[in-house]
Amino acid sequence: MQPSKTRKQKLGGKFHTMPHGRTAAHTPTTELEVRAGVFRQPAMQTPVLVLNASYEPINICGALVLVLKGLARTEEEQGAMLHAARMRVAMPSVIRLLEYRRIPHQTRALSRKNILLRDRNCCQYCSIVLTAGELTLDHVIPRSRGGLSTWENLVACCHNCNRRKGNQMLHELTDMKLQREPRPFSLHTSRHIMRMIGSADPSWRRYLYFESGTAA
Repeated sequence: MQPSKTRKQKLGGKFHTMPHGRTAAHTPTTELEVRAGVFRQPAMQTPVLVLNASYEPINICGALVLVLKGLARTEEEQGAMLHAARMRVAMPSVIRLLEYRRIPHQTRALSRKNILLRDRNCCQYCSIVLTAGELTLDHVIPRSRGGLSTWENLVACCHNCNRRKGNQMLHELTDMKLQREPRPFSLHTSRHIMRMIGSADPSWRRYLYFESGTAA
């Protein structure tokens, strides 16, 4: 008669016996889980507004781990509690870094997603707003005519405008023009996006809007 099989999980090249009733999905895989017990992944990914030490908004991410590591402090709480085996943690809504971090002017990678974010999912020729799947990217100066894939030469574009423009230059067309000059996705642009995202969260507004109540 063969002995009953013990549930095991391979970690770091070695096999470790799993505690009774636990599955591989519950295995601690991050420093956060090791220090504080096992939290559900969706809770760890809840959007948190991250401020620099100067209270300047610099990012939106699931940043609870920064608080647990002692790199940031909670400025605003969501009201929800995360429960672990050995501790309870108030879920932050806004956190502030304890040490000032210098943020480069260029903060985002050049990508289709970020081009659409910069252009607010709006075709830069006809101004129609569409979903990301209904938009494409257009080279203002076509690649066939020497155009490069840069922040200044890529814009969000609907398929109809993309077909109409083809490989022509804008000065060769009388019925098409850019709604605004394309620029890099700078920190200023990132702040504007954060203001838009945070408009529905009252606890973010005091950090995302200045005294004038308008975007900087």
